[in-house]
Amino acid sequence: MISEREQLAAVVQDAVQRQKVTDMHTHLYSPNFGDILLWGVDELLTYHYLVAEVMRWSEISIDDFWKLSKQQQAELIWNKLFVEHSPVSEACRGVLTTLQGLGLDLSTRDLQRYREVIGKADRCSQVDRVLELANVDHVVMTNDPFDDRERAVWLAGTKPDSRFHAALRIDPLLNEFESGKHRLREWGYAVGEDWDEPTAAEVRRFLKDWIGRMNPLYMAVSLPPTFAYPEESDRGRIIRDCILPVAREAGIPFAMMIGVKKKVHPALGDAGDFLGPAGMEALEYLLSQYPDNKFIVTMLSRENQHELAVLGRKFRNLMVFGCWWFLNNPVIINEMTRMRLELLGLSVVPQHSDARVLDQLIYKWRHSKELIADVLIEKYSDVLKTGWKLEAAEIRRDVADLFRNNFWRFVGRPDKVQVPEE
Repeated sequence: MISEREQLAAVVQDAVQRQKVTDMHTHLYSPNFGDILLWGVDELLTYHYLVAEVMRWSEISIDDFWKLSKQQQAELIWNKLFVEHSPVSEACRGVLTTLQGLGLDLSTRDLQRYREVIGKADRCSQVDRVLELANVDHVVMTNDPFDDRERAVWLAGTKPDSRFHAALRIDPLLNEFESGKHRLREWGYAVGEDWDEPTAAEVRRFLKDWIGRMNPLYMAVSLPPTFAYPEESDRGRIIRDCILPVAREAGIPFAMMIGVKKKVHPALGDAGDFLGPAGMEALEYLLSQYPDNKFIVTMLSRENQHELAVLGRKFRNLMVFGCWWFLNNPVIINEMTRMRLELLGLSVVPQHSDARVLDQLIYKWRHSKELIADVLIEKYSDVLKTGWKLEAAEIRRDVADLFRNNFWRFVGRPDKVQVPEE
């Protein structure tokens, strides 16, 4: 029986650190998918968060920056953000935590040495090492059949490593259907110019074909703050006539990541996106009118987090997850985790990595686990003050739910649910 805060803190921290993670949303790939899996020091340093940050210090033009080789870009970022200025931003600290986790001596500041050490590994051994260091045993990818490089991998019959699971990403279908339908025709789907039942049937056939090929855990899309539903638009009609019925039939959730404003600074590429608060009416409508569908939702604006958590109290077909993108900063993770636990208890998925570079799993989970453990210690302390008794096994159960089981139960995979040891 746990009786003192010091004992409580030790039990919680031990449970959190030992708990293996299912990372339910990443941009990583199975190692047998080839070079589309990014890893290594230069990829860490040229992550788009750091590209945006270096432009605040460097006098180089954006066009000239993109003309540099990957290695030269990494060296510029290293010098500007780590050597000429102290690396205090979360993105910079993440690089340091990652290099430290990989066993490198940061006191040397020897970028070339870091490259050489990590470069000795091959892709498969690096995947094994990073997953072990991050204590992650399942990774959910982002899989886009409109991406030519990835499409070729799937069409070749490649199956992902058993630790890697597919998520069918459908952004081009929903957000760019005018151009997307031309590609569907190229691939043999008889999509017409006007929206009618034959066209809807062909879009459903496309989705079912890729669900059969990928076996995804969910379908996913990122949406702008202006997202509305119901709406007589290409996106609204495809959601109504294709996404919702296909997801329901396949028994998989529809994941929506809402609030991104794409390319407010197009020259920066992936670093040029922004955010905005979204209305909640579309999500409220979907949850209430489609009770047989499951929805996995995160939102990009801090202003939307309270409303999203309250909606979670009303609809059990909603799984609230993660601190997405610009919210993945300690001050906001702390705030969002506290609010969610206070409103929803332990029935959420508190975090996902959103990692685009394999090695980022080390820092994303090390940083997040520390923050989540602190919040849990506070919340359990509040419970103990009432005279309620807690067992260590109960805390391990709760931690397993947060970092793993809540997700697997929601996507209907009870075989992946972990029962912690007593």
